[in-house]
Amino acid sequence: MTALTTPAAELLTGDQYLSLHLLETFTAALPVRDENGMPKQFVFGGDPRTMITSQARRRAERTHSRERANVGQGPLAGYTMGIRTREWAKLTAKALADRYGWDRTDALATAKALLEGVGLKFGARPTTRDLTQVLLFAPEDAGQVVADWVQEHRAEVTAWATDYLTAKEAGAAAEAAKKAAAAAARKAKKNGTDAPAPAADNNQPNEDQLPPVPRKIREAILLALAPRDAIDIALYGRFLAEIADSPNVDGAIQTAHAFTVHAAEHIDDFYAAADDAKLHRKAHALDYIDAADDSGAGMTGYQSLISGTFYRHAVLDRYKLRINLLASGMKPDQVQAAAEAAELEFVEAFANAIPQAKKNTTAATGVLPKLVMAFTGARPFNYAGIFEKPIAEETDGVASVAAADRLMNQHALVLRKRTDISPAQVLTYDLDVQELIDSRAAAGTLPGAEANSIEELTSR
Repeated sequence: MTALTTPAAELLTGDQYLSLHLLETFTAALPVRDENGMPKQFVFGGDPRTMITSQARRRAERTHSRERANVGQGPLAGYTMGIRTREWAKLTAKALADRYGWDRTDALATAKALLEGVGLKFGARPTTRDLTQVLLFAPEDAGQVVADWVQEHRAEVTAWATDYLTAKEAGAAAEAAKKAAAAAARKAKKNGTDAPAPAADNNQPNEDQLPPVPRKIREAILLALAPRDAIDIALYGRFLAEIADSPNVDGAIQTAHAFTVHAAEHIDDFYAAADDAKLHRKAHALDYIDAADDSGAGMTGYQSLISGTFYRHAVLDRYKLRINLLASGMKPDQVQAAAEAAELEFVEAFANAIPQAKKNTTAATGVLPKLVMAFTGARPFNYAGIFEKPIAEETDGVASVAAADRLMNQHALVLRKRTDISPAQVLTYDLDVQELIDSRAAAGTLPGAEANSIEELTSR
């Protein structure tokens, strides 16, 4: 704890948590769906509500921030970011081949052996045999870091990998022979004949007898795959059960499922797709046979679409973020700047990132928030419960405006009764909600101040 900077320690006394609350309206869209292509729903307050899962939201925000940082945009430009993938063997092999001229087959076999050696397993099918069975969230440059180290210690790595792959191949052959012998024995028993004599074992190794990866190599691979200074791993965390001695990270961000503030509304939209070649031929037909060709659609089907105003919530633990950055090896004098940049980018992504499903046919990614409300406190504050009673437009008015009014009323109530919470910053891009904010400001009932930019939402 002695490594903590003063700003990190001070967070424990008041504004440790940045709570974000947002209202957004989707029209005939489907940002996330279940395994049957249907909208996700749950029952709340006696009515079904459409849900956008926190997993979908977090991935949209995380990739939004990574892409911005990688092209030099936003406060995290220049910082290391992470990537979650099963392709670490391929990425390492590509770096070995492209940068150091390794044969691609040898590079891939060596990369897989190294990852297996530290505890990761690969798929069994032809399409997955070069992919790890689990997604691994690691710094984007991990494959390159592994490749650089392997090239520097090529003789040592190649010697171990050759022994490992030879033993693995022998073990696989012995296992195949054992299975073939067992099948032959079952067939012989079924036919009432003598079972064939078992083949000589010749002390062939099995996969349990594979040579362990030397400690020096293991530590190098684990260091490359460790979170290191990847900012988004410090924010969102990671869990890797397959490698016991690889560090997991408890993320600094907590994200709730988004849900409609009113009863769920969706339609099953019938669609028909035209066959361009057939329609062109019919339009330019010079004989009656072509003109009389089947007039049916090229393809038909149904897609579910949702409409409605959603409430969503997330919270950033500022203290935990700084602890994660310190644990990653970042120097104490760098932590404060990195944490402030990460906070700015998190709020930006929370307000602007949208899950990508059906983006080309619904343009849902262009939605702007109806209201964003941000405040700090000594604990997180989730206001989902105020929408247990669903908004009914026939009595409450426009759902998004009624929800914004209810949300601000809730914060005003909590402010009157607790001392561990701050006034809010509120931001809108909606004309009707702007009128509501203006009227509340004039009446002195705005539970804080109006923000005119995303950056102002994080002001302290």
